[in-house]
Formats: sequence, C-alpha cells, structure tokens
Amino acid sequence: MRYPHPLGPSQTIGVVAPSFGATTEPYISATASAYKQFAQRGYAVHEWSCVRASDGIGISSTPLRCAQELMDAYCGSEDDVLISAGGGELMNEVISHLDFERLNVAQPKWFMGYSDNTNFGFLLPTLCDIASLYAPCVSSFGMQPWHGALEDAWEVFTTAQAGKTLRVHSYECWELDSHKDEQHPLVLYNTTEPSDILGFVQGVPEPTIAAQGRLLGGCLDILINLCGTRFDSVARFNERYASDGVIWFLEACDLGPLQVRRALWQLAEAGWFACARALVFGRPLRKFDQAFGLTQEQAVLGACAELGITVPVILNADIGHLPPMMPLVCGSVGDLRFEDTSLHVTMTLI
Repeated sequence: MRYPHPLGPSQTIGVVAPSFGATTEPYISATASAYKQFAQRGYAVHEWSCVRASDGIGISSTPLRCAQELMDAYCGSEDDVLISAGGGELMNEVISHLDFERLNVAQPKWFMGYSDNTNFGFLLPTLCDIASLYAPCVSSFGMQPWHGALEDAWEVFTTAQAGKTLRVHSYECWELDSHKDEQHPLVLYNTTEPSDILGFVQGVPEPTIAAQGRLLGGCLDILINLCGTRFDSVARFNERYASDGVIWFLEACDLGPLQVRRALWQLAEAGWFACARALVFGRPLRKFDQAFGLTQEQAVLGACAELGITVPVILNADIGHLPPMMPLVCGSVGDLRFEDTSLHVTMTLI
C-alpha cells in the first residue's frame, strides 16, 4: 500500500467536484467559510471549475468534464492534497472516463470525501494500492468552531504518511436532526443522541470486541454498483493482503433494510468478504426504517447469519451520513477495539 505525503505548512488544498459542487445554499456559504478557516491555518486553496458548475445530472457537470478535471487535479502539480466539494448521485459515470493506469503511476495524493466519493476513494486502494481518506467533504469544515470529528479529520490530513500510526475514536453523541439549512449554513452538529454502538459475534451481543485487518469500505449504495464491473478488483486486493485480513467499514445512505440485506448478499456471493476479520457498519441515514418488521440492525445481523458470516459485527459506528464521523484511512492496517458503546481504531500506515 502506498501512502501520499501529508498536507504540509503553506501547501495547497485542491477542491474538486467529481460529484456535486457548491452552487446552492447552505453549501455556498459553508464552502466559503471552510476556505477562510483553511487560510487561517496557513493553507492555500485551489478551487477547480466544476465546484461552481451545475450543468450535470446528479453531479456537478458532465461525466467527461468531471473526470478530466479530477485527472488534472490528481496528476498535476498545482495541488498537494484533494478534498471533494460534496457527495451526489452519479459519480459512477465519472469513473468510466478515468485513466487508472495514469493514476497508478502519478505521485499519490490524499483524496478526502465520502458517500458518492466512494467511487474514487475505494478504487484508489483496490485498483492502485494507494490509500485514501473516508471523511467529510469540504463544506462540513465551514462550521464554526469545528466539531472534534473535523479536528480529527484535519489531524489525519496533515500528519498521515507512510510508517505513521494514527488513532481515532467514536464520539459521545450523534446528530439525528440537523439544524443546517439555507439560513444557518455554519451551525454545529446537533448532537443530541447518545452513542448506541453495538457489538455482536455470530448474532450474540458482546460487550468487548477486538479485530485487526486492512481497513476497506465506504458507502454501501456505491459498492454494490461497483461489484462485478471492470472496476471490481477486490479479489486481487484480498489475495494481496490475505495475511492481513480485511476490516470492512460500510454505511448506507438511501438503502432500507431489505436493500441492505440484498446488498450484503451480493457482496458476499461475489467473494468480497473472503478475508474479512470484522464488519463495521455506520449508522444508516434511514436508521429507523422498517420493512416487514425488519429493522436496519436486524437486516445486517440476519444477512450475516444467512450467509454464514461469523466474524465480529459492529453496528451504529460513527461512520457516514449521520455525523459526526471518524476519519478512516482506507487501505491502512486497522486495530479495532470495541467496549461499552465506545469504538477505538488504531491505523498503521504500512
């Protein structure tokens, strides 16, 4: 696994928009505020043109334009690291126009984003053996002051390099109902809900769980689209890192309980979990949805039981669409410790 250089003093942050850009409120104001705070910390910002584009369908612009700009940003010398402007809906169409052979020989750069950005952040480690960062997009850094999760993401962004050991942990409370809107673009997370992280081994609750393996994952909605395509190199990743094993981190956006269960069946039948040492699920955006009496938590545990998955399962981790989220280095070696609704992850960049 290759690890990019961290963001150094006075270096340049490139802001790209291979998914949505920042053309409506509250994202316009939040992005502007993020730029000001980056500048106050001593960093320059280079905004690519798609960030202000709105001629795309489900993304900022046309797939070809988004891809060309992402290629230029990643392979060029103008930026030292890259942050995505936001998530979206159809970034899968962008990756069809990316040149992964060229990306593979380019100087690695940290790419940070989540949700639809899984289309790129997941393929960097699985296709190119280049680590990426699953963490908030740029507009989240517009809040004043930053939540601890954003400070954690920034710490990773500015210190992560080969040989480094990083530690992150879950947070005391999470946000169910956001107060961020057009009139209040810079508000803090509305963290009213106490941590509800749960651990299971073969469907039985466990108060303490430990696991080690390469961290790999992202948004489940996106991963099921990648599965079985020409971009699916998980079998090679599993073979290459079989001795390490894999800790899968997964979180769902639009998927209800039945869709989650079907998605897990698809990935398992495709062999993705062949080297799994643990499955870590973030709180799904549709957390309280039910279907035929099946909850989101039951969907995961039921799927694992049906599929014969016996590795530890963590539910409701601080990953994904219900903030705050722990920043995770996709491709790093993770050491996971769960105890009494608290989750600690040590990431070694080797």
